[in-house]
Amino acid sequence: MTAWLFSGLGLLILLLAGDALVRGAVNLSLRLGVPALIVSLTIVAFGTSAPELLIAIKAVEENAPGIALGNVVGSNTANILLVLGLPALLATLHTSECDTRKNYVYMLLASVLFIALAFCGVFTVFSGVILLAGLALVLANAFREAHAHRNACAEQDDLEGLEEADPDMPYWKVSLYLILGLIGLPMGAHLLVDNATIIARTYGVSETVIGLTLVAVGTSLPELATTVMAALRRQADVALGNVIGSNMFNLLAIVGIATLFGRIPVDPDFLQFDLWVMLGSSLLLVPFVFFKKDITRTWGFILTLLYAAYVIALLA
Repeated sequence: MTAWLFSGLGLLILLLAGDALVRGAVNLSLRLGVPALIVSLTIVAFGTSAPELLIAIKAVEENAPGIALGNVVGSNTANILLVLGLPALLATLHTSECDTRKNYVYMLLASVLFIALAFCGVFTVFSGVILLAGLALVLANAFREAHAHRNACAEQDDLEGLEEADPDMPYWKVSLYLILGLIGLPMGAHLLVDNATIIARTYGVSETVIGLTLVAVGTSLPELATTVMAALRRQADVALGNVIGSNMFNLLAIVGIATLFGRIPVDPDFLQFDLWVMLGSSLLLVPFVFFKKDITRTWGFILTLLYAAYVIALLA
């Protein structure tokens, strides 16, 4: 029971620290005059994925690679089936109004690259460099497009559109958010990984399954909260973009950086089942991205049911 409590505490610290880091980073960028798009694509993306990154690094250092890979693969599957499915039960996501085709294709390419490297049997520094190079290409292309299609809005107005932005936030408060985030993230990661490993060993469940379920769902909570609010506000572009961007960052950045701290062996179960579930979940978005279909309550039920079936299969 103690391990479960400490796991929950670690997860709570991670979520609060990640939120603090994003708020601090966004407002520091606002005060320094960094363009809104760059803030959205880099600092916010990194900040919201920081819990996954810290968990992956900690898991590699603690010789628990199953949690590191399970967290990434499980989070990507949960992001599509659960993070899009549950909010759609509350309100239809009008994805027919969005144009996310290019970023979606990038996400699929990142998934294929990730799976190909996984079949080498181990993620090494060389694998990590390839993944990080892919991330650099995606970001470079996004920056070029943004400058080519910049709208007439002022930069400050763009930044103020971010929920975390406050143009009047004093520097002491910005610094406090950054310090809390940078201290809280490693603390939360340490608590969650250590106690998730204890739970796995106590109940005879593999570290991989714990990473794919408990840790993955926990670190997907920020995306779930964002998507629920986006659904209620009819901001389908935020919901879909949030999932696509998060998945791409998870695949390219998190494992890429984690390999700098140690080799990550690939559990054979990943190659036979979990990676294909992740890819299949990604392909389920084709009707909504390319054929302008809305994610209705019916689709929300189907996606949520598929995720429940996946978790049951893992625990069986």
